Amino acid sequence: MKYRHASNGHVSATAWVITRFATACLTACLAVSALADEFIVERNVMIPMRDGVLLATDVYRPAADGLAVTERLPLILTRTPYGKHRESTVVTAEHLARHAYVAVVQDMRGRYASEGEFSKYSVLEPADGFDTLEWLAKQPYSDGRIGMWGTSYGAHTQADAAKLDPPSLKAMLLNQGGMANAWDHAVRHGGAFELGRELTWAFTQIPAETDDPLVRALFETEKIAEWYSALPFRPGLSPLSFAPEYETYILNEYTRADYSDFWRRMPLNWSEYYAETSDAAMLHVGGWYDIFLRGTIQNYVELSRLKDSPIELMIGPWTHSGNDETFAGDVDFGKAAAIDDFDLDFQRRWFDRRLKNAGDESLSKPVRLFVMGTGDGSRNSDGRLVHGGYWTEAAAWPLPDAETVPFYFHADGSLTREPPDSRSSSTTYTFDPSHPVPTLGGNVSARVKDGAFDQRERPDFHGSRLPFLPLRARSDVLVFQTEPLEEDVVVAGPIAVVLHASSTAVDTDFTAKLVDVYPPNEDFPGGFDMNIADALLRASYRDDRHTRDLIDPERIYRLVIRPFATANVFKKGHRIRVDISSSNFPRFDVNPNTGEPLGRHRRTVDADNTVYHQRGNASHILLPLLPARPPASGFNE
Repeated sequence: MKYRHASNGHVSATAWVITRFATACLTACLAVSALADEFIVERNVMIPMRDGVLLATDVYRPAADGLAVTERLPLILTRTPYGKHRESTVVTAEHLARHAYVAVVQDMRGRYASEGEFSKYSVLEPADGFDTLEWLAKQPYSDGRIGMWGTSYGAHTQADAAKLDPPSLKAMLLNQGGMANAWDHAVRHGGAFELGRELTWAFTQIPAETDDPLVRALFETEKIAEWYSALPFRPGLSPLSFAPEYETYILNEYTRADYSDFWRRMPLNWSEYYAETSDAAMLHVGGWYDIFLRGTIQNYVELSRLKDSPIELMIGPWTHSGNDETFAGDVDFGKAAAIDDFDLDFQRRWFDRRLKNAGDESLSKPVRLFVMGTGDGSRNSDGRLVHGGYWTEAAAWPLPDAETVPFYFHADGSLTREPPDSRSSSTTYTFDPSHPVPTLGGNVSARVKDGAFDQRERPDFHGSRLPFLPLRARSDVLVFQTEPLEEDVVVAGPIAVVLHASSTAVDTDFTAKLVDVYPPNEDFPGGFDMNIADALLRASYRDDRHTRDLIDPERIYRLVIRPFATANVFKKGHRIRVDISSSNFPRFDVNPNTGEPLGRHRRTVDADNTVYHQRGNASHILLPLLPARPPASGFNE
């Protein structure tokens, strides 16, 4: 690899010409074919925002003979809080530049080389994105057609810019981000706070970003897991007090339980700004175990209804940012699950179609899904359960041929399509906030062990206790399951759990989890209880209400819990199971059951929570069933 300094006329930029050689097949006679690509990187170009703040930006331009090409080209931008020097981002930008794009990477406001102050989900971000796009569109190397790429926060920044409808934005590839409404998922959820994800993000970002060596040393010493149970945090009384901007961020999101103007702000909300969003081509990419799955699907559904440009949806069996992996947690889905070239050729080919009108359509149908669950349940060489699966395509979401079917809870723990006949039947359990049900995977984040796991407590899951029994053995977990299935059952689409429930408390939580129960085999003698989807509902936020309303003790309420959608084959011999409880910690904060202001309570009380399975109050789960397995479609062909 050769590096040569190049003069580019920008006083604030450093430019390099990078020459790379690719070697084609080495034969026995050592015949070598070499291809040379060149591009120039202009580093720290300072782009002005409307308030005068300058944002540091690296511009990757195709070059020939050490000089940038003069042809105006499509441009692709990513904006990141994690550093434009990050290796994966640099590799993607270089790849795009080698394929006749101008690739641009920008440090967000207040991060690394950019001016200003950083605040997660800042109200200034939409305007910063708009101003950056329109400045770039006027540069002599841009043909005015701009796309955006990015994962997680890099997808949020795309959505933020699009909400202001910048004229130059023509294509967006939003990978596992772009939440529809942070009050509804990803930050808060069903009235609860996504404790594990948000607090862990703050604890890991502070030492990476602070200039104070003492603060860095503190957060490198403190263990986040030890602070999960210290809630509720109070100003100045936790390690966050040494990083005030992060403390303010966490306390705001933790204590603002009602849906208010705080949650309607653009960076935290897309659902209220769909109409004014850019009419750009979009690919919304999600994972069945991703924290932003609900928003990914909602954004696709609502924007495809409102816009004329092609909008697509793709969901794999992934955790957050796991597009190139075959597994999620302790479960493997086979080689077909991974998109090995996602950050490079996959994205570049998609932009070729949307910005250059080159190549075939990315999808023959707008929806592409990975259907999980066709494996044999053996243990692979990495120790993971082989669950398998395959890709399929659909014309719309929800899938047009899916039929929503209720499966009812019964007093004996069975789950059937027949409603209960008893006039009086219920199950009561005690929810003790000091001993919550531990989070064992799901749509969390990598730092809280996301993905699919056997639902059995173990030492590496926070909150687990000796003797590390299956969750089904807990007295505060109600289990309802089918008999072993006589044939495959395909569940694909949105899920809802309808509980008829009461409590002795003035507020409490109810959780629901869909589980694929594997029968015992040689590799897993105890079977494998695989979590498929789950969710929580705080009773005081029932009926999709936006403001807290305490419940009347002993009154029966109809509560709808909405786990994230899925696509899974429950194979013959397996059981479909639903677990009902009142906590999922540390994914969600624990309800104190007292009715005190959330995030400011001082005590907890036990609650006796009752689930009814009787005529007139028949609790059940609504599952979208397909008449047959969807046909497989090739992906990397």
